[in-house]
Amino acid sequence: MTRKINTIIFDLDGTLLNTLTDLTNSVNYAMACYGFPTHSEDSVRQMVGNGVAVLIERAIPEGRNFPQYEECLKDFQDHYALHKKDCTKPFPGVMEFLKNAADKGYKLAVVSNKFDRAVKGLCEDFFDPYIAAAIGESPEVAKKPAPDTVFAAMKELCSQPESCVYVGDSDVDLATAKNAGIPCISVSWGFRDREFLLQNGAKQIADTVDDIWKILADMQR
Repeated sequence: MTRKINTIIFDLDGTLLNTLTDLTNSVNYAMACYGFPTHSEDSVRQMVGNGVAVLIERAIPEGRNFPQYEECLKDFQDHYALHKKDCTKPFPGVMEFLKNAADKGYKLAVVSNKFDRAVKGLCEDFFDPYIAAAIGESPEVAKKPAPDTVFAAMKELCSQPESCVYVGDSDVDLATAKNAGIPCISVSWGFRDREFLLQNGAKQIADTVDDIWKILADMQR
């Protein structure tokens, strides 16, 4: 089926922004507050993708059974809110892609399982004026892989599902796109590698940002 795609909905962490060092530093700050072992960046890489509550659950040895789990989560969030831009930066080619996409008339959005204030803050700081809708985890909307954040972005942009494509770096993103009924372009430079993405059903994989253009062109033939 030929599609006329005019809307690109991105994941944030591992897709547009390399946030791993700042996430790891904030996780380890929270772990140190309660005397838990700290984690390597590679370890945290495997923990992310399902929201910060799950990230901290995975980082704490006792998980949510730890009596001060909620306090530990808040300590992480407060630390991350202050330090989310210490080392974080867009992946190579991302800024050029967003500018070119905006110039071509694409509507651009971000949906993420990162908490909403961080998503909006990072998009404003790094991607203004290109990202027109930025939606993160909040009590008002179900997180990915539920399609609710994607549908919220579509509504905000006045876009129909048949005009949208989703771009992300994880199995959660693949499931989110499937649940929303839109195609997914997976990226291999993020928190999950090409082999993992293929094992989880990826059909279109971009190894560089420029590859997204080629895949979009093929989708619209």
